[in-house]
Amino acid sequence: MSDALPDVLVGPLLRRISPTRLVMWLVATRPLTLSLVLRPGAADEQRFSLNDHQQCLPIGRRAFIHLIDLRLPRALPVDERIEYDLRVQTTQGEWQALPVWAPWLCYPGERFPSFVVASRHHRLMHGSCRKPHHPSADGLVRADDWLAERQAAPEEWPAWLLMTGDQVYVDDVAGPMLRAVHALIERLGLFDERLEGATVNDSQALYISPQSYYHREALLPDVTSNVALRERFFGGVKKPVFTSANASNHLMTLAEMLAMYCLAWSPTPWQIIAPVMPALSRENADTYRQEQGAIDDFVAGLPQCSRLLANLPSLMIFDDHDVTDDWNLTADWERCAYGHPFSKRIIGNALIAYLLCQGWGNAPDKLEPLLGQAAELLHTDATHLPLEAQDALIERLLRFQGWEFHVPGTPALIVLDTRTRRWRSERSPRRPSGLMDWEALMEMQQALLGCKSAVIVSPAPMFGVKLIEGVQKLFTVLGKPLVVDAENWMAHRGAANVLLQIWRHSKTPGNYVILSGDVHYSFVYDIIVRRQERAPHLWQVTSSGIKNTFPVQLLNTFDRLNRWLYAPWSPLNWLTKRRKMSIHPRDPSRASAGERLWNASGIGLVTLDEQGRPVDIRQLDVSGDDVVFPPSTDLETPESQTPERH
Repeated sequence: MSDALPDVLVGPLLRRISPTRLVMWLVATRPLTLSLVLRPGAADEQRFSLNDHQQCLPIGRRAFIHLIDLRLPRALPVDERIEYDLRVQTTQGEWQALPVWAPWLCYPGERFPSFVVASRHHRLMHGSCRKPHHPSADGLVRADDWLAERQAAPEEWPAWLLMTGDQVYVDDVAGPMLRAVHALIERLGLFDERLEGATVNDSQALYISPQSYYHREALLPDVTSNVALRERFFGGVKKPVFTSANASNHLMTLAEMLAMYCLAWSPTPWQIIAPVMPALSRENADTYRQEQGAIDDFVAGLPQCSRLLANLPSLMIFDDHDVTDDWNLTADWERCAYGHPFSKRIIGNALIAYLLCQGWGNAPDKLEPLLGQAAELLHTDATHLPLEAQDALIERLLRFQGWEFHVPGTPALIVLDTRTRRWRSERSPRRPSGLMDWEALMEMQQALLGCKSAVIVSPAPMFGVKLIEGVQKLFTVLGKPLVVDAENWMAHRGAANVLLQIWRHSKTPGNYVILSGDVHYSFVYDIIVRRQERAPHLWQVTSSGIKNTFPVQLLNTFDRLNRWLYAPWSPLNWLTKRRKMSIHPRDPSRASAGERLWNASGIGLVTLDEQGRPVDIRQLDVSGDDVVFPPSTDLETPESQTPERH
C-alpha cells in the first residue's frame, strides 16, 4: 500500500446523458481540474474545459465528490460509439489521460472508454439487490462481459443500465466490509459527526467501541421504550419465512455510508487500505473469516464493474436496503424509527448518501436545492459536521417529495419512488402501508396519459407471485408484517384498487413494461385487462438480484404450490384483487419442467420494438448463460379470457 493517494478514487460513472448533455459522477482525493475530450467520429474531436461545468463537494479532508454536468454546444450523433477521455491536471500542472490513471476502464483493443447516445430506449439492462458478501458471482461482471463482446456493435448497446433498488446494503454488512469502511474513513479523513441517543458520543467513539462489530444493536440506550426500535430497526426479530435479519453491522454514520459507496463501485479504494481483523470473539472471528472469502471475490470483480459503469449510462432509485430493512413498511414502524434521535439520524445519513451518490446524477436540476443545503453542511472547517445543519438537512430530506423522475424518449422512462410517499393504513398502524399514496398514483397516471408506451420502474413488482403475497397477507392478519417483509402493491387495499383502476382506465391505452427487482428471483408476466376495448398491454418483468438469491428449497416450494393453488381452474383466483386481470407467466428457457421463477444472480436485458413492446426478455446469468423468457403459448384475446393464471 502506497502512502500517496491517487487523484481519482471512484469513477467516472456515466449518469444522465442525451445528445446535448452529459452528466458524470466521480470521487477524488482533492478538488480536480478536469477537461473532457469527445471523439464522435474518426475525424472529429471536441475538447471542453470543465472548470465551469462541475460541482465539487468535500466529504472529508482527502475526499471530494465531483458532478460533471456539461451542456454541449452541438448535438452528438445517436446510435454511434463515442470515445471520451476525462483528463486530470496533476499537482505538477501536467495533464493525465484517463487510460493512464484508470486503464481498467477501457475494453481490450480500445484506446478509451466510450458511450452510445441511443435514439430511442430500444434496449434496457436492469437489476437490483447487489449484496457484496452474498455467495454468488456479481451480475455487473456478467453485464460487463456482455458489453465487452459488443464493442463493435454500438447499435446493440442498451440505452440505459437501470439500477432498480438496493445498490448498496447499508443494513446488512459483512465484518470484513465494515472493517474496510473504517479503514477507508481513516485513510481519507471522512468527516466525523456527533451522535444523539446512542451510548457513544460521536463517530470516532462508535468506530472503536467493542460493540462496533456484530453487536451494533447494543449501542442503543437500554431502556424499555427502545425495545420496539431494537427489534424493528436493528433486526432483533428473526424472519424465518423469507430471510433472517442481519443488521448487527448496520452502518450508522454518514462517513460509513459514503465509504460503502466508494468500496462498492471501484477497485481503487481497496488498493489504498490494508484492513485487518479487529479483536472478536471466537464465534464472530469464525464468521469474519467465512465472510472474507466472499468479500475477496467481490473485490476481484470491481475493475469490471467500474468499467461497465464508465461505459454505460446508469439511472438509479432506492429501495429499503439502501437505507434500512423494512423502511417505512408500516405507520407504526415510522413512528418508532423517526421517534428516536439515533435511528432518525441513521435513516437521514443514508438519505444524504443516496442524494450525493445516486440521486444527484438522476436529476441534477430537480435536486439542486437539496444539494445547495448539503454543500452548506459539508463545507466546514470543524472537526465534526455541524450538528444543527446536519439535523436540518435530514428533516428536509425526510419531508422531500420528489425522488421520482422521468426520462423523455420512446418509450418514456418513469421511475417511481415507492418508499417515501406511502399510503398509511387507516385500519391499523401495524398494517403495511401502500407503496404509493393517492396523490403519487395520480401523478403517475398523469404521466401515462400522454404516453402510448412507457417503461415504468417500480422497485417492488406491481404484479407479484400470488402465493407469496398470500403468505404475507396471512402474517399481516396475525399482526406480524415485519416477519415476512409484507411489502407488495396488493397489501394495501386503497393503493391496490387505485393502481388497478389506472390500468383499467379508458384513457390509459398503450404498451407498458414494468421493470422491478427486490424479491431475489426473476420472472415475467404478460398481463391483459379483461373484457375491455382499447385496454393497455402490460408486461411485468422482474430481475433480482444482481448479487443475491432466494433460499432455493423455499422458492421451489412456493413455485410449485403457486402453480397448483392458482391454476386456471382454481376458485382462489376469484378471491384476488387482480381477478379483472388475466396474468400469463412466461417459463424461463433453462428451468426444469413447469418452473416459472428463476433463482440465480445476474442482470436483466429487455429489447423493445418501436411500439414499446418487448420482443426479447432474458436474464444474463452469472454462470455465463442466457435465460430467455419466451412469450406464453396460451395468451388469450380479451374476449376469451379466463380467471387469473399463475
